[in-house]
Amino acid sequence: MITRNISMIISIIASFVLNAQTKWILKSEFLSKPDTVLVFQPKTYDAAKEYPLVYLLHGYSENYRQWSQTTDLQKLSDQYNMIIVCPDGFVSWYINSPYNRGSRMEDFFFKELVPKVHNTFTIDKKNIFISGLSMGGYGSLRYFLLHQDYFNTAASTSGALSVDFSIFRNASFSFFKNTRIIDDLLPLLGPKEQWRQYSISTLLKSYNKGKPFLLDCGTEDILYPSTAQIKTLADKMKIPVTFITQPGNHNTEYWHGSIEQHFIFFQQHKK
Repeated sequence: MITRNISMIISIIASFVLNAQTKWILKSEFLSKPDTVLVFQPKTYDAAKEYPLVYLLHGYSENYRQWSQTTDLQKLSDQYNMIIVCPDGFVSWYINSPYNRGSRMEDFFFKELVPKVHNTFTIDKKNIFISGLSMGGYGSLRYFLLHQDYFNTAASTSGALSVDFSIFRNASFSFFKNTRIIDDLLPLLGPKEQWRQYSISTLLKSYNKGKPFLLDCGTEDILYPSTAQIKTLADKMKIPVTFITQPGNHNTEYWHGSIEQHFIFFQQHKK
């Protein structure tokens, strides 16, 4: 079974070509190194028309290419007539580190990347969406909750939504057989006692605008309990959350299947 799954994942990755029409390398005052961004636009793009926009955030230990190696982003862009933007989040967890001034990813995203996108393309400002996987699933919900006036809605697949030392230590040993996740997070977030403030459950408590969003996670995923916890909390707060769960693990095979559901969700919530 393991061999079959690995072969399937390799086949999925090999089947997609890095065919973005645009690749930006952006120097930033907020990051210690340039950020590479892939942009996919519909083949029929017309600057005289406005287009919905989708940001896709990658997971921990990956980079801006992860989504283009997971699914056919050009096909999704053409099918849903949306512009897709894939920045590099490095291992930043998409936050502004209070300890490392060269890792202020949230400032880069909203103060540099967002203006670049809007100055380059004709964007339908009523229909801006964001999604991500694992670390990117956390980042997508974080940005959505903190910047509700900018986004229409958001989605997360296999999201690392509980910023918790024990959970991330266990996940690190599960994925990498070492402590690399918490080793990267400690210099960014500081002492583990301070981490809880970054969790989606904490951010959700200040959420009051009632916009819906989507959560999905495979039932065999080590991060499934964190997703289920957010769904339970959202229900208590009467926040309209769509929760999709199905058999699957924390891997490319699952994300290849799940991202299509996110685009369907975005299409259904267009204004």
